[in-house]
Amino acid sequence: MAADLGELLVPYMPTIRVPKTGDRVFKSECAFSFDSPESEGGLYVCMNTFLGFGREHVERHYRKTGQSVYMHLKRHVKEKSTGAAGGAIPRRRNGKVFIDLELNRDFNGEDYEYEDEAKLVIFPDHFEIPLPNIEELPALVTIACDAVLNSPSAYKKQEPESWEEEIQVSRHARSLRQLDNGVRIPPSGWKCQKCEMRENLWLNLTDGAVLCGKWFFDGSGGNGHALEHYRETNYPLAVKLDTITPDGADVYSFEEEEAVLDPHISEHLSHFGIDMLQMQKRTENGNHTDNNARPRVSEWEVIQESGMKLKALYGPGYTGIKNLGNTCYLCTVIQVLFSIPDFQRMYVGSLQRIYDYSPLDPTQDFATQMAKLGHGLLSGQYSKPPMKSELIEQHQQKGISPRMFKAMVSRGHPEFSSNRQQDAQEFLLHLINLVERNSAGSENPSDVFRFLVEERVQCCQSRRVRYSQRVDYCIQLPAPIEAATNREELLAYEAKWKDAEENMRAPPEPVRARIPFTSCLQAFTEPENVPDFWSSALQAKSAGVKTSRFASFPEYLVVQIKKFTFGLDWVPKKLDLAIDVPDFLDLNRLRATGLQAGEEELPDLMPPIVLPEDTRDNSTGSGDSPEIDEVAVMQLAEMGFPLEACRKAVYYTGNMGPEMAFNWIIAHMEEPDFAEPLTLPSMMDPGPSTSDSPMGATPLSNSPPEESIAILTSMGFPRTHSIQALKATNNNLERALDWIFTHPEEEESDVLSDMADTEPNDNAFFNANSHSDSTLSPDRETLGPRVKDGPGRYELFAFISHMGASTMSGHYVCHIKKEGRWVIYNDQKVCLSERPPKDLGYIYFYHRLSSS
Repeated sequence: MAADLGELLVPYMPTIRVPKTGDRVFKSECAFSFDSPESEGGLYVCMNTFLGFGREHVERHYRKTGQSVYMHLKRHVKEKSTGAAGGAIPRRRNGKVFIDLELNRDFNGEDYEYEDEAKLVIFPDHFEIPLPNIEELPALVTIACDAVLNSPSAYKKQEPESWEEEIQVSRHARSLRQLDNGVRIPPSGWKCQKCEMRENLWLNLTDGAVLCGKWFFDGSGGNGHALEHYRETNYPLAVKLDTITPDGADVYSFEEEEAVLDPHISEHLSHFGIDMLQMQKRTENGNHTDNNARPRVSEWEVIQESGMKLKALYGPGYTGIKNLGNTCYLCTVIQVLFSIPDFQRMYVGSLQRIYDYSPLDPTQDFATQMAKLGHGLLSGQYSKPPMKSELIEQHQQKGISPRMFKAMVSRGHPEFSSNRQQDAQEFLLHLINLVERNSAGSENPSDVFRFLVEERVQCCQSRRVRYSQRVDYCIQLPAPIEAATNREELLAYEAKWKDAEENMRAPPEPVRARIPFTSCLQAFTEPENVPDFWSSALQAKSAGVKTSRFASFPEYLVVQIKKFTFGLDWVPKKLDLAIDVPDFLDLNRLRATGLQAGEEELPDLMPPIVLPEDTRDNSTGSGDSPEIDEVAVMQLAEMGFPLEACRKAVYYTGNMGPEMAFNWIIAHMEEPDFAEPLTLPSMMDPGPSTSDSPMGATPLSNSPPEESIAILTSMGFPRTHSIQALKATNNNLERALDWIFTHPEEEESDVLSDMADTEPNDNAFFNANSHSDSTLSPDRETLGPRVKDGPGRYELFAFISHMGASTMSGHYVCHIKKEGRWVIYNDQKVCLSERPPKDLGYIYFYHRLSSS
């Protein structure tokens, strides 16, 4: 028999591998479904790629790859017969077989016992070889089988290698020099000191400079001003502003070029007025508590509808998602997205096509994992009612585990790749970003969320205006506490609280602020001051106000209530409030109107470039020669490039160094005037279009900044496409990159043909310039962002609620209206809602009502 088995396996020996260090063995879950060894058909692990497949998917992998040898893993679970030994610890048969196996349910309790079974299966004849079979199998096969059976979980293997575990103490932490320059960092309102970025901001721990970071692969990030500041000053350490907790913060060392630990971070932050130790304390279970926080007695109970006998629901669309530990933010967002027909159609409706064309490693393919997740939620396969032998009250549906999906969508992201609690709204935008990037050239389900915002900026002194448009996916509504309808009750509560605190008595029953939704909407529409506004009419800084309106209405409207804020002492807190969010919403009165009769536009000019004082002092005084870093010019010239081209490259990249200038040269080498001398508007005779422009002011109609164009072209994007992207996004680098991914380069004739063949209507894709906007360039008229415009009337169909004092802690659940009834999704629990707490939601989802 041994000789027979050896001969049988000889043709397949070259394809059988022994897992090496770094190989991940997927022996707990199928790559295409949520089948596992405890499923009826078990799990098949390829002995070459170590990918796992359920019974209905293993044949596809065999046909695609030709791999014939698989290990079949099966776990048999049965209720333990107690008898005289009732209550004894259950037996584990073949215990060595499934070491570190992670499954959806735990059968090690007192009620179950299980038996594990493994065998080799050879396709296509399904010839089976039971394991272990040491005497009869070739040595290599035996070693490979033993290694697969004893390998850790694919995801457990990653944990010790995660970025969190590798972080080392910075060599600069102990002796970090901090300047006594009086800088104090406020708890909010930060923005980069060199640009308008308000995200991914880093505080330099030496001088307190707040600057934007570099780009992440997912498109988030900034313009790299924090790194540029280090190159100018050599101040090595910076902390990310929105990551500061009592447990630490994300610290980066520019000199060491990696994330680092700073054991003295509390002391370093206090130098700039940030007292991290007074922030909320983290309890052992991962939730935050605050000894000085006012209790939220009923929030958890109300939102989770505790104390009510909720009817459990099962079947398609009523599948729960297992919480992996602080992943409820992901669970709620996914549940809502897959209740939208566009996402169902894109991923579940095209399931077989996506699977058939999936890459060799489907665990890393976005479309495959989205399709797998959608099918798991909508098929009903993992949401089955209890058997007659089970007690309904104690039954909890199996649900699905999003482990493979989370590992894929969070890869490379410093926050979502961690095991910490996250903000559901931030994850929603992150996921929409990934959907857009992976939908280029095909149907994009996130189009249903995209809309255009018209921003009207007015100079308060000259009264002149400028209109512009930007793309958005979520409307953020302020929650004005001053508009609370129970203000007197709140003031009385404040007085009682202070009295109880001073006299060491029990605190009074909390009072929740009740704010009308109309007040939130009014606060959103009111004019807001524009910080550091430069008026092109006055050619100077002036007071400016900005108002926002809808230039288009999305098919699905996402509304976030801004409940989270920072106190003056940097303590993050959630506002305890209730808002009477309506079931039906009419926003038509907020539609943008564009430039109105009698309004005068601001001149199309950009602020002049202001040179640093030391640069002006060292200038020749002639005013004819621009300041250029001659050292960088010579470095480039030594590479063999024409001298004048090198001068232009350094000038147009803002003297940011030879590396950035080199990228500019590579992008412009084919241009006919590449080696021509540098000429500037101020060095030439003024033409008719610039005769009214003061010296140094740049017309807005000019090409976007060469620095930005160079960054995009250095990534491999065509120059013309990069310019179109920047013009379409008001020269915002982050949005320009998104625009490029969602607008593949097209031939001009194709675009014009597409426009000619399209009949405009309320539900069709329409051009971004259907509303007048004098600041938009002609290039954008054919390549604007795709939006689904229509009437601004909506109906509420879902909302996500948060419990806890901070987005860094607590728990999320969601309520979704299905088949005319509200359903609560609380991780794996899916029940019919009795009292949906619509007034305590955090993110609300509306769908457009038909115009009929």
